[in-house]
Amino acid sequence: MTMTRLIYRSGIWIAYVVMLLPVVLLVVTSFFKDAIIAFPPSGLSLEWYGNALGRDEFLSGFIVSFKVAAFASLIGVPLGTAAAMALARSKIRAKQAITTFLLGPIIVPGIVAGTALYLTFLLAQNRFDMDIVGTLPGLVAAHILLTIPWTVRVVTAGLAGQDLSVEEAAANLGARPWTVFWRVTLPMMRPAIVAASVFSFIQSFENLELTLLLVGPGMSTLPIAMLNYLEFQIDPTLAAVATIQIVVIAALMLITDRYVKLSRIA
Repeated sequence: MTMTRLIYRSGIWIAYVVMLLPVVLLVVTSFFKDAIIAFPPSGLSLEWYGNALGRDEFLSGFIVSFKVAAFASLIGVPLGTAAAMALARSKIRAKQAITTFLLGPIIVPGIVAGTALYLTFLLAQNRFDMDIVGTLPGLVAAHILLTIPWTVRVVTAGLAGQDLSVEEAAANLGARPWTVFWRVTLPMMRPAIVAASVFSFIQSFENLELTLLLVGPGMSTLPIAMLNYLEFQIDPTLAAVATIQIVVIAALMLITDRYVKLSRIA
C-alpha cells in the first residue's frame, strides 16, 4: 500500500470517527443510571427512556413536529419537483440565478431566516388583519421554505442522470406529453422524489433555529421541547429522546433505501 493511499484511507476513517463518535456517546449516555452524567457510570438503566416517553411536552412536541413536517413535505416536494424539472429541461439564461434563489433558504443561517420571517409575518398580520405568527399554518409556510430547496437539490441531481432518449422514444411512438410524463418521466424520477420527501421531512422535523421565533404560546415542536427541558434539568433524558429520534430516522432511511435505492440519485 502506497503512502498516498494510506493517508487517503486514514483520512476517511478519521472523518467517520469524527461524525459517528458523538452519536455513539449519546446513545451510550442514554443508558447511564446516574442523573448527573459521569464516566464510568455506577450502572445502566432504562429509566430515562421511560421518563422521555412519559412526559407530555415531548409527546405534544413530537405531534406538532410531525404535523408541520408532513404538511411542509406534502406541499414543498411537489413545488420543488416542478421547479427542478423546469430548471433541468429549460434553456432560460437566468437558470443559475433562479437555482441560487431557490437554494437560498438553506444557505442563509436559520436564525437569520427565522428573524426575517418573523418580521415578515408581523407585517402581513397588520396588513391583512389575521394571525400568522404562532399558528400552525404560519409554521408550515415557514418550513415549506426548507422543503423546497432540498427537493430542488435532490430532484435536480436525479434528473441529471436520466436518459432523455427514453422519453423521446415514447413521444415518437405517439404518446402525448402528459402520457410521457406520467408513464415514463415520473417513474424514472421516483427515487429522487422519494429521497427528497425523506430528506425534507427530516430537515423540517429536526429544525430548531427557524422554528424558535415562530412558535406561539401552547405550541412547541420536539426540538424546542428538548431545549426547554435542558434549561431546568440536566440528565440523560434528552439523550434518550435523541436516541429514539436517531432510531426512527435510521429506520425511515433504511426502509426507503430498501424499496427505492437512494444511491441511484447520484
